[in-house]
Formats: sequence, C-alpha cells, structure tokens
Amino acid sequence: MTDHPADPLVDAAWLAAHLGAPDIRIIDATWFMPGDPRDARLLHVEGRIPGAIFFDIDEIADTSSPLPHMLPSPEKFASRMRKLGVGDGARIVVYDAHGVFSAARAWWMFRVMGKDDVVVLDGGLPAWVAAGGETEDGPPTKPSERHFTAQFRRDLVRDLPDMRAAVGGAAAILDARPRGRFEGRDPEPRAGLKSGCMPGAVNVPFGDLLTEDKRMKPRDALAALFAATPVDPRQPPIVTCGSGITAAVIALALARTGRWDAAVYDGSWAEWGALDDAPIVTGAQGE
Repeated sequence: MTDHPADPLVDAAWLAAHLGAPDIRIIDATWFMPGDPRDARLLHVEGRIPGAIFFDIDEIADTSSPLPHMLPSPEKFASRMRKLGVGDGARIVVYDAHGVFSAARAWWMFRVMGKDDVVVLDGGLPAWVAAGGETEDGPPTKPSERHFTAQFRRDLVRDLPDMRAAVGGAAAILDARPRGRFEGRDPEPRAGLKSGCMPGAVNVPFGDLLTEDKRMKPRDALAALFAATPVDPRQPPIVTCGSGITAAVIALALARTGRWDAAVYDGSWAEWGALDDAPIVTGAQGE
C-alpha cells in the first residue's frame, strides 16, 4: 500500500482553494444508468468545473468485453491518461454531476492502476455550484500530454473465478444495489439478467451511504452502518453492484472509515446474473 489521503473525499471549499495549483487535475467522471437519455459528455461541454477533463467510463474500459465498462488493461489506461494530460505527479480530484455516484468508479480505477493521490469531490458538481463555485462551458481545450505510469493492483479487483470461490464462504460480500433488485423483487435495468443476489451477500444500498443532498455521510455514521451489517470485519470486503459503478461507492465509504482494502467485483451482476450456473437467492436470504 502506498500513501493515500487521510480522507478520500474533499469538499468544495478545499477544491476552490486548490483550483489553480499546477499539479491538480480535475476529472469529470459523470455517467448515467442504462436507459437514461442524458449524455454525460454533452453535459460536460455545457457546464463543468474550470479546467476539468472528461473521463469516459464506457470508453476507458475493455471495449472488447461483452460486459459493460470492464477495467481496461494498464497499457490502455496509461495511454488514455497521457492523452488527458494526467501525469505521474498529479493530484487528482474526481467529481460527477450526481453528487457521489460514478466518480467513485473513476477513483477506484485510479487506485487499481497504482495512483493513490486521488480524491472525490464530496457532493460533486451540485455541491460545487451550491458553494458558489464558477463553471465554464464550451468545447474543452485539449490538454498537453503527460507521462502516466500504471501499476496494476490485483488485490483491489475480483473476477468471476474469485467470486465462485467466495460465495457461500466467510467472504464479506457487500452489494450496493437497491433492496428491491437485491431481493429479486424488482427487475434489473439490463435486459436478460436474472433477479436476486449471491449467496451470503449483504445488501448495503449505496444510497444509504449518502445524505439527502448526495454527499457522503460522515465517518462515524458510516462506521456505525458497516458495524451493523452481519459481515465479519476481519474479512477483506468484496463489493459488488449492477456493473461495478456503485460498488465503488461502498469502497469509497469504507475508505473513509479507514478500510482501504475493499475489492470491487468488476463484472458484478451484469456478469453473475447472466450465468446459467451461478447460485442466486431471492428474498431476504442475503440479509
């Protein structure tokens, strides 16, 4: 483990004070759920934090995979970061237009690629605007390329074989999906997926980690929430969701409490729920 910030989130006041620092790189990682007609890149052009660059979660991915926005290779990630002007010495601040949502995915991706000097803007663009922060619009200026070195951290990722070995055992599996989807009462937003959850998984809906204005809850409140779950705190957490987006919100919340070892199941339910032989339970069994 390399050095990381004491808190993985910063507020709008902190960002305003550091906005002009030459080593700060601001990343807009806005992403929308399937079926949402909004265009994240267009919204970036229409209004963004000054100097922000757009991080396309669906493109900075393994686009050869049939699964949505799977992690890219370290080589592809490094290439994309160089083109975005994100260098080895940068301090990275990630935000999204929701509050705390898809920014957590980009935060986790940077950490997987060996970059620990990365934080999330608490409350995202809405919090920035509410605090009186200025925005800019129009086509962004192409940044100067910088060298980025990716060092892949396998310990922060879980794949399908890992999950097959983990289910039904002592692993601490936390599922960020809304309760209706977790219990199999509500359909998945992606067609063709079964409903339910993995055996032994515990539901921690990502919305429960946030305040009404979509900021991350304070450390003590998060610690109490996780302590109330029936998972073994001695086990490294594995977090999952629909496609690896909101699982990272749980990882971010755990990091705020001091647990930096959460691993994201990258394929999440988009992979597990499509399998014919994967064990699935419904109802409150996963509680």
